[in-house]
Amino acid sequence: MRSPGAASGSFVPPAGQGKDTRDSVASAAGSGAEPLDPLLLQAMREAGATVGGIYLLPPGEQVLRLTVLSGVPLEFVAPWERVSLAAPIPVADATRDRRLVWVGSHTDMANRYPRTALALPYPLALAAAPITTGATCWGALLLMWPGARPTRLTPEELNAISAACRRLGEFLRQAAESGHPVLPGPESHLLAQPRTRVVGPEEALAAADFVERLPEGGCSLDPDGRFSYVSATAAAMLGRDATDLLGELPWEALPWLKDPVYEDRYRSAMISRLPVSFTALNPPDQWLTFQLYPDATGVSVRIAPGDATGGRFRAPGPVAPSGVPTRAGALYHLVHLAAALTETVTVQDVVDLVADQIMPAFDAQGLTLLAVEGGRLQRIGQRGYGAEAVDHFEKISSLATLPVPAARALISGIPSFFASPEEMERVAPGIPELTGKAAWAFLPLISSGRPVGCCVLSYHRPHAFTDEERTVLTSLAGLIAQALDRARLYDAKHQLAHGLQEALLPHALPRIPGLKVAARYRPATRGMDIGGDFYDLIRLDDTTVAAVIGDVQGHNVTAAALMGQVRTAVRAYASAGAAPDEVLARTNRLLTDLDSGLLTSCLYVHLDLADHKVCLATAGHLPPILRHSDGRTEILDVKPGPLLGVDPDAEYPGVGASLPPGDLLALYTDGLIESPGTDLGDAAVDLATRLAWGRHEPVENLADILISHTRRADLHSDDIALLLLTPHAGGG
Repeated sequence: MRSPGAASGSFVPPAGQGKDTRDSVASAAGSGAEPLDPLLLQAMREAGATVGGIYLLPPGEQVLRLTVLSGVPLEFVAPWERVSLAAPIPVADATRDRRLVWVGSHTDMANRYPRTALALPYPLALAAAPITTGATCWGALLLMWPGARPTRLTPEELNAISAACRRLGEFLRQAAESGHPVLPGPESHLLAQPRTRVVGPEEALAAADFVERLPEGGCSLDPDGRFSYVSATAAAMLGRDATDLLGELPWEALPWLKDPVYEDRYRSAMISRLPVSFTALNPPDQWLTFQLYPDATGVSVRIAPGDATGGRFRAPGPVAPSGVPTRAGALYHLVHLAAALTETVTVQDVVDLVADQIMPAFDAQGLTLLAVEGGRLQRIGQRGYGAEAVDHFEKISSLATLPVPAARALISGIPSFFASPEEMERVAPGIPELTGKAAWAFLPLISSGRPVGCCVLSYHRPHAFTDEERTVLTSLAGLIAQALDRARLYDAKHQLAHGLQEALLPHALPRIPGLKVAARYRPATRGMDIGGDFYDLIRLDDTTVAAVIGDVQGHNVTAAALMGQVRTAVRAYASAGAAPDEVLARTNRLLTDLDSGLLTSCLYVHLDLADHKVCLATAGHLPPILRHSDGRTEILDVKPGPLLGVDPDAEYPGVGASLPPGDLLALYTDGLIESPGTDLGDAAVDLATRLAWGRHEPVENLADILISHTRRADLHSDDIALLLLTPHAGGG
């Protein structure tokens, strides 16, 4: 995804760094994540960001971990404390693609990252940039700004981000080389913003006296949202002793503030850095207006008498009953995970998402995902268990005869929770010792009234499941069940469809003396329909060979069947000794008689390896590209005839060209070069350039390079077929 305006394109941190910085970084290496703190604060200060975070990618892992955060409570970023590199999230894109990701507004976020926008529904701007040194990517820097700013990064901001990533990369590189790499800890580190002013005891008392003299109540919330100061007037209005409130969250200490609307206003203030107000009812009849004034160190709150119509926001009504997830954080977290589950396609996608996002979201250390297969529970994924426990899970599968908690939960449809090893031992003796776990949640997966499987989350230590946790986990179980059911159906259809398609394509190409060949086929990654791209290589005699490539319109079983017929017809006419123009003409008449209603492009090439010549004819297919032995490339001008199956009397004139040893001929389908908004002619020129760049690569490596170049952040929606042909001297 390209960033708008000045922030578009690749992001490359600039070179060069002062000796003092190197020395200070090197001396701090190996002391944990805290040495990152000043680097993050410097990045935020120079870029003017109000929120900052550093994600690290541990060696050999595919999951980014939030290591240090500043500007908002850790709870705000709970859905993103651990991020899979494959996730459609800005920091993952920045790390995986090694580019700057700029999101200039919440609208931009909703269009490009809808899952993140749902869980972070506030006006904001965001930048994620890779932290790299050479070929190593250490992670990503995340910076956020309030939404009331220009939608494009300024050159000064770009330079600040670039410099910050360079400093971080050098620090992490030197720490690793010193033998003390900086690795993320078990929990993210919250970095408090430094105060711009430090006051003495007397001045602090004077400030408290000032607040106490005011007719309104006043209190202060620290960066975590907890009471750090409560005036006597405020305590009286809230109906609690000030000492009882210190260190508590308002929506936990005061039940009548437990409505998620109120916590959402606090979140909005912290992220937007703008004043926010709301009115709430302190039962039975006292209306209070809260005015929130945020900055980097917390929130100042002014409390005054109000009424039912006062304030910009109000949510009167009874406190939600126990068991209902009333925390705004829990609600947004659930929305985030629900949106993520809707994006899963395969069963492995579901397993990875539960393991990478739902496990850390609920602080679980173990996962077993079971699916119902023929009346038995089969393990389809697990994390956090040793080999012995995995073998045990493989044996425990009968729903009918084994009284294990997973089977019981699935049969009854009721989740079960075990908060300690003692509780589990009474139901399933030996499980705590076998698994090394101390708490479990067994979540039956029911979709449309049918049992689909069971999700088991487990913990290293005893874990008391709150009503809120149980409710959210039960809700997630229903979403996991739907995603798993849908994914299993997709996998079954996908396997059937592509099995059919592979049966219609050549399993292996013949070995031709004097000719090196590389062929690649990649099905579309969006959807599960069968494609119509095809290719073939046909040995005609000792020194001649035919190559063919084509594309049948459509992505369904009919297209695949017609593709098989076209390939068979071309092979038959070529083997009978027909010239290129006649091969296509006869195939065209056959398709016209079949009247399939589908159009087909096709390029046929006759190669004479003895005379080093080729003769080509095309039915509306993309022109081949010839790369000469000196690296020069040209797009061959082959006069195209009409697509096959249109005009029974169509002609397909052939054209000749030289193909001496060392030259390379590339045949391809449009999936290799086509992208939205790109002219096919320009795309073919770009492919020719890539062929020139790869002139020193073996033909097999070159084919892989060309295919991998087509991988984009979004999934490609068309099949790709590629055939590379290069004669060589000596034969064999």
